[in-house]
Amino acid sequence: MRFVDEAVISVRAGDGGDGCISFRREKYVPRGGPDGGDGGDGGSVILRGSEHLQTLADYLYRRRYQAGRGQHGMGKNRHGRNGEDVVLPVPLGTDVYDTLTGEKLGEIIREGQELVVARGGKGGRGNARFATPVEQAPRKAEPGAKGEERTLRLVLRLLADIGIVGLPNAGKSTLLRALTSARPRVADYPFTTLTPNLGVITGRNFRFTVADMPGIIAGAHEGKGLGLRFLRHIERTRMLLYVVDGAGTPAEDLKILQEELRLYDQKLLSRPAVLVLNKADLIKGKKPAVSAPMPAVWVSALLGTGLERLQQLIQDHFPGESAE
Repeated sequence: MRFVDEAVISVRAGDGGDGCISFRREKYVPRGGPDGGDGGDGGSVILRGSEHLQTLADYLYRRRYQAGRGQHGMGKNRHGRNGEDVVLPVPLGTDVYDTLTGEKLGEIIREGQELVVARGGKGGRGNARFATPVEQAPRKAEPGAKGEERTLRLVLRLLADIGIVGLPNAGKSTLLRALTSARPRVADYPFTTLTPNLGVITGRNFRFTVADMPGIIAGAHEGKGLGLRFLRHIERTRMLLYVVDGAGTPAEDLKILQEELRLYDQKLLSRPAVLVLNKADLIKGKKPAVSAPMPAVWVSALLGTGLERLQQLIQDHFPGESAE
């Protein structure tokens, strides 16, 4: 399915049903009194988190959603039924904004979590509710309240434990394939990865979700390349893997990556990280020393060498995790 991380939809809750004006009319009961029932409440529009979704693509094709209105009240003290809610599933990590005010209404980060984005109108009271010892035959009832209406902007920021960042063609997708069961597209040219890919690293004592980001280039924080659009997907990660071409200029590549992250959000640099020096199979003889402010490991994602050491470093340095 096409990866979509932003969508705009219109939602409208149902109006409440009107209260009823009615009086009891039965044989031998000349003054039965008021018996108008209340209107039903309007249905609401609700977003619900689903771990089975990874994209907002469904909301590109249908953009308007309306909940059911409440039924009007009826005589004989019969209340109208409530309108049906509309429940919209969204992927975990979805932020919800009101486009008119720019206000953030909430975020969906847990399976089954619900967020009411348009609340249904309250049903009006029937005339039976207005009877008093003084006014025993009221001829008034309340209309149902209008349901809320909004235009929403949905923004997906993937939930992943670990984010893989690197320059184009550093071997990030190959590494994701080697570490997990994910099967991203791999080719020997830059920008093969056009959307984030997710995979899971599993072991006897650990399980980490990993997100592979499209390649970052110098100036990504200003919108160059593909980096800016997808940098937000690493904001919720708890650890970073900097993947560089060990057979190229790894120290300079790392400097570019860290500078772009700093310019985008300086807090990203405070997260635990591991430097992954990929393409070790292309280096003949002794591997060069690379100075880095973080643990480093040489790997060949293509041949699968060095991956056990990388997994151990992830376990050792992941926040709240340690090797057994």
